[in-house]
Amino acid sequence: MSLVNGTISTASSFHLAGIPGLEAFHIWFAAPLTAMYIVTLIGNCTLLLAIRTALSLHKPMYLLVSFLSFSDLVLSSSILPKMLANFWGNDGEISFSACFFQMYLLHVFAGVESGILTAMAFDRCVAVCNPLRYSTIVTHPLIANIGGACLARAAFSVLPQSLLAMRLPFCNRHIAHSFCEHIAVVKLSCADITLNSRYGLVTTLTFGAMDLAAIGASYALIFRAIMHLPRKDRFKVFSTCIAHVIVMSFFFIPIFSSLAMHRFQNTIPPYVHILVANAYLLLPPVANPLTYGVNMAEIRQGVRQMFLKAKSRLLLCG
Repeated sequence: MSLVNGTISTASSFHLAGIPGLEAFHIWFAAPLTAMYIVTLIGNCTLLLAIRTALSLHKPMYLLVSFLSFSDLVLSSSILPKMLANFWGNDGEISFSACFFQMYLLHVFAGVESGILTAMAFDRCVAVCNPLRYSTIVTHPLIANIGGACLARAAFSVLPQSLLAMRLPFCNRHIAHSFCEHIAVVKLSCADITLNSRYGLVTTLTFGAMDLAAIGASYALIFRAIMHLPRKDRFKVFSTCIAHVIVMSFFFIPIFSSLAMHRFQNTIPPYVHILVANAYLLLPPVANPLTYGVNMAEIRQGVRQMFLKAKSRLLLCG
């Protein structure tokens, strides 16, 4: 909607500004973002195919990795195609329905990612603290239920946020962001957005705090168990957690950096906020498959077997 002669008139779309203040550099951002998206698609699709085809990867831990890869694919694909169209071709127009759908998807799957990372901490905690009972505690049905719970939690908690945003009247259609981020959209409204901003902040902090508390408790138990091991075995045991720690860092550090920046929004340039927001949504989908591929020998072996099988089929067909 747009404001004409003091009244609200309807419009069919919003306009995404990209990165305000750095518009002249959009074309320079386009090339690395395209490369990131290609790496995201190849890396996560390869990981999913390897886990599906390699029998050695049909374990609960790798089922969680597959959930994370699927979440990464949805998260990046909900944002990057439109962002690239804007940066490459200056096409920032996005329909109202597409904008709200993008907003819903990105917040849901950011929540799913947080939940899956929490479940991975639980998995590592059981593997380190109670290895003899790991196979009886962490089962395929349990992991499937956890994945469903993560999706349901995110979907139902984000739905009111999106519905509250959709009911607002908008006096401006120029979104000062590179994607339809919730607060950037609702700030365009002519109405009071206190409820919208408080609901978004409370849900983010509540679920973020819950997940971080669960992860912190899991790693406290892990460190306590490791300290009871002989010194020579400590790093070997903790090395099974390194990939998870790296992946968590790529996700949670930019999120809480972005939240902290909102306290100093009058002193920090807007483009810094937007770059950090892009980082926590776009870096994990690129980094996660590379991190697990480098740090987990079974995944490397599964990928190798998948390519060898594909090569054999091609030779037979030829």
